[in-house]
Amino acid sequence: MPRSFADVQNDLRTQPRRWLVTGAAGFIGSSLVQALLELGQDVVGLDNFATGYRRNLDDVLAQPGTERGSFAFVEGDIRDRAAVDEAMRGAHKVLHQAALGSVPRSLLDPMTSHTVNVDGTLNVFLAAREAGVDRLVYASSSSVYGDHPGLPKVEDAIGNALSPYAATKRTDEIYARVFHQAYGLPVVGLRYFNVFGRRQDPDGPYAAVMPKWIAQLLKGEDCVIFGDGETSRDFCYIKNVVQANLLGAMADDAAVGEVYNIAYGERTTLNTLFELLRDGLRNLGHAPRQDEVVYHDFRPGDVRHSLADTSKAARMLGYAPEYSVRQGLAETLAWYVESGITQIS
Repeated sequence: MPRSFADVQNDLRTQPRRWLVTGAAGFIGSSLVQALLELGQDVVGLDNFATGYRRNLDDVLAQPGTERGSFAFVEGDIRDRAAVDEAMRGAHKVLHQAALGSVPRSLLDPMTSHTVNVDGTLNVFLAAREAGVDRLVYASSSSVYGDHPGLPKVEDAIGNALSPYAATKRTDEIYARVFHQAYGLPVVGLRYFNVFGRRQDPDGPYAAVMPKWIAQLLKGEDCVIFGDGETSRDFCYIKNVVQANLLGAMADDAAVGEVYNIAYGERTTLNTLFELLRDGLRNLGHAPRQDEVVYHDFRPGDVRHSLADTSKAARMLGYAPEYSVRQGLAETLAWYVESGITQIS
């Protein structure tokens, strides 16, 4: 029977560990750094600022409670083995989040997606093996399910990859299994389903749909849906993902060598998402100037529907997501409005 998240947090407060978080300046990585510091842990962050931001780490260190832990930062690329070795030194636990995301980006530039997501991850695995870490949790993606039509998605039923990004994440899972079987590396894989929350970047051509739409609604710009809007996703609030990472890092050995779906377990269409964001901003006193969506053609490589079966994560890790999509949206919208990142121009 796995321990509860509350028990794991109490364990960490009582006996702090040294952690490496790769991709520490990113959206997910910075959230993990914050949670660990609040629990009094010794944390090292590694990032090259390709998609992360110094402002994310500044925001973390400004939060009350983060002074309980200690934080050191190594600026470097996971493709640079020397940088990975430096950051890995003395680590007990590794949360490997560094990656180059986005299906469209990978279709335009598959080589860079491969070198970062596969070669870089291999560097992390090799360094962790040589450093003798006692647990490595790595980020995978729901994109590995590809064209498999089954819903909800279960870990053992995978289709054909629909993008280079999906192929890189599936390759990471294969390498993780090999490193566990051949070298005894204690790995746990987490397949994220459409994570959202504070500090998620709303800018750039590859921004995730939720922060991009929030920014556009605040600025009075058009929000675009590719397709008819009935495409659905299993959106997962960042605090659920933090829970999953800490549980994976502290789970019994029986959980090692496996990959787990991490989601809320509820489908939300893009049409519904747009309405929730629009109405949520109205409730915060920020009525959008443009409150209708614009429809464009479907994009290549996009999955039509996504819904996770999280029963394996519940059974083996003790994963019990505490935040629904609507609860997470309430916190997320409030943060974007207050942050000034998406101020109406």
